[in-house]
Amino acid sequence: MARLFSVVLALALGVATAFQPMRAPLTRSVQLEAASDRVGAAAAAAVLAAGLASPALAITSDERAQLSYLQVKGTGLANRCSEAVGTDSLTVKSGTSMVDFCLEPKAFFVEETTTNKKGDSKTDFVATKLMTRQTYTLDGISGTWKDEGGKLTFFEEDGIDYAPTTVQVPGGERVPFLFTVKELVAKGAAGGNTLKPGYEFGGSFKVPSYRTGLFLDPKGRGMSTGYDQAQALPGLQTGDEEAELFNENNKVFDVLSGSVEFEVQNVNKEASEISGVFVSAQPSDTDLGGKEPKKLLLKGIFYGKLE
Repeated sequence: MARLFSVVLALALGVATAFQPMRAPLTRSVQLEAASDRVGAAAAAAVLAAGLASPALAITSDERAQLSYLQVKGTGLANRCSEAVGTDSLTVKSGTSMVDFCLEPKAFFVEETTTNKKGDSKTDFVATKLMTRQTYTLDGISGTWKDEGGKLTFFEEDGIDYAPTTVQVPGGERVPFLFTVKELVAKGAAGGNTLKPGYEFGGSFKVPSYRTGLFLDPKGRGMSTGYDQAQALPGLQTGDEEAELFNENNKVFDVLSGSVEFEVQNVNKEASEISGVFVSAQPSDTDLGGKEPKKLLLKGIFYGKLE
């Protein structure tokens, strides 16, 4: 009981520090066992507060299954992906389903153009601050593995495959986007039908609009409801200046595209589980066609169970 209580507390505190600046790696290890619940909880809290543990401790599906609703509530564990343990290999037949597919971003980057004192411009991806609470992970996704031209290909079909998210760039601008892998078709980089550490697969997916048809902008304009034009600027709606406000007045539900690459790092053959890391590139919100989308780069971990 003491060990389980300590692990839950450690995982909960680990979520809170997951997006803090990375510290230098430490070689010191800590044993989270104690003679009583009180001693174990105090030890875990002291260790994590001092930064002697990793920012986010891994949790397996077996450990998650032992936790009750009250043990998970308010800790942020529901926003975490499980991780497989092992370096086995799995032979996948065409038609095999993958369930509980989960993607948990760990870092968010936005492409920004900066200008130095000399006036030179540079375009690069900059780190951002996450503004969304613990609701940005994709989970419960299911799909099917198929053999396409001698290579394994995963087709996403259902699940919680989108999450409205907002990040803030260093300048203070907030960038909303719909984190998603809708209609993902991810093909293996190499031939064969075996999933093992080092196996890579990836492909493209659809990125629906962050806003829906009933959304109204600050001037009351919308796609299926609201005003047709900005009522406070009638003079700009009748002449050549109308082109400047055309996109703002004529709302559209944009469906753009993104791409993602996965690398398997752990495989548990007995439990038919895989986990690893991913890198996803996708556009941000367009405000229903009113502005140009920004390019985003997301890095994180994924988990899936084959059945």
